Amino acid sequence: MTDPTQLDADTLSRALADRRLSAEEVMAAHLDRIEAVNPHINAIVSLRPRDELLAEARQADQGPRKGCLHGMPVAVKDLAAVKGIRTTWGSPIFRDHVPPADDVAVARMRKAGAIFIGKTNTPEWGLGSHSFNEVFGATRNPYDPDRSAGGSSGGAAAALAARMVPVADGSDMMGSLRNPAGFCNVYGFRPSWGLVPGEPAGESFMSSMATLGPMARSPRDLAHLLSIMAGPHPALPFSRPGGDFAATLDAPVTGTRIGWLGDWGGAYPCEDGILPLCETALAKLREIGCEIVPLAPPFPAEKLWQSWMTLRAFLNAGAKRALYEDPAKRALLKPEAIWEIEQGLNLSAAEVYEASAIRSQWYRRAARIFEQVDAIALPTAQFWPFPVEWRWPETVGGKPADTYHRWMEIVVPVSLAGLPCLSVPVGFGANGLPMGMQLAGAAGSDAAILRLGQAWHEATGWTDHLPPGL
Repeated sequence: MTDPTQLDADTLSRALADRRLSAEEVMAAHLDRIEAVNPHINAIVSLRPRDELLAEARQADQGPRKGCLHGMPVAVKDLAAVKGIRTTWGSPIFRDHVPPADDVAVARMRKAGAIFIGKTNTPEWGLGSHSFNEVFGATRNPYDPDRSAGGSSGGAAAALAARMVPVADGSDMMGSLRNPAGFCNVYGFRPSWGLVPGEPAGESFMSSMATLGPMARSPRDLAHLLSIMAGPHPALPFSRPGGDFAATLDAPVTGTRIGWLGDWGGAYPCEDGILPLCETALAKLREIGCEIVPLAPPFPAEKLWQSWMTLRAFLNAGAKRALYEDPAKRALLKPEAIWEIEQGLNLSAAEVYEASAIRSQWYRRAARIFEQVDAIALPTAQFWPFPVEWRWPETVGGKPADTYHRWMEIVVPVSLAGLPCLSVPVGFGANGLPMGMQLAGAAGSDAAILRLGQAWHEATGWTDHLPPGL
């Protein structure tokens, strides 16, 4: 049989179920790949000992099948707690922290049979779309190790692209599932807000801009993992029901209307080559039966940014204020985290209310857009994968960046409205680097967006284009 690391998660799961492969074989193959590749990429961190993992795989072979992740090696993003495995949030403050229990989504993956091998790297606290921190260093792009893998799910995306894991989890506030997927030629799916529960801790009613979600090398794999992660939690408000998101993946997409927003009328300047690559992808979608509808900018970009900046700072300041107020811990926070917290501490109630009102206006406007089209499309990123030694791109559209995340602004409309959004790979630029495109739908249209992605995947097969050396 083909090298297990080359199989997508759906094929691998079926091979394990009918015993064409053993979990021990699968584990050994992936650990061999990690040993060979990870020193050059630094995607997987806190890797558990090989003998322990092979022993767990043998137990999986001998025990009853638990679910579609049964016996499969999974590395969890280092922003989620896994019982017994070091979890740092990329922060020196938690360099040696070992959680006593799994987070909710992790527990659901464990129940489905996943064997947790370690963690995937992330920027400190998930802030910024470049996965580096003082605990583990930077994650490099498998398609060019001198470039960033994106973030904050950069370790997950790089591990998938380098065939070190068959499927991965991630999270997304400001494109953290979408940007690294585009940078690494894989798929990342940001679900409708409320579909995948976070943790029943801290503030739960106003923290509605970030969500957990799946990453994979095919939409079918995304759908299976989403089916495991999704569904209400009794201690959390505003939950959406889960379901089998793979059940309708093969339905036709003929007649799907896709609204192309491009660079939002110039508001989101993109590096040369990105928009033409996405427009070529739209032509391919037209070939498989979709209708492409050019759209004018539906809402002022500067208003979206105002709302986003205010609410993001408000939430970060609330969540991390205790760390900031402890001088010893503040000294270990990266400058971007301190800046976020200080921005939030200086906000007035009137400013927060105004930001929420703008967000509400945009949500209503987006709902009207989806009366005309079934999905909207934008590039996944405004920049190609940039040099790994950068902290972030310091100019955007030829102007100095006024924040560390201005270069990621193109993901904000989706995040602010809590829309389901799939980052699909659209090929490679003249520089040989990957890029992706966002396909977003109305809130609750997760299955339809995944179906569109599966049709795209079958028509293009971009994830079959391996990184150099693999």
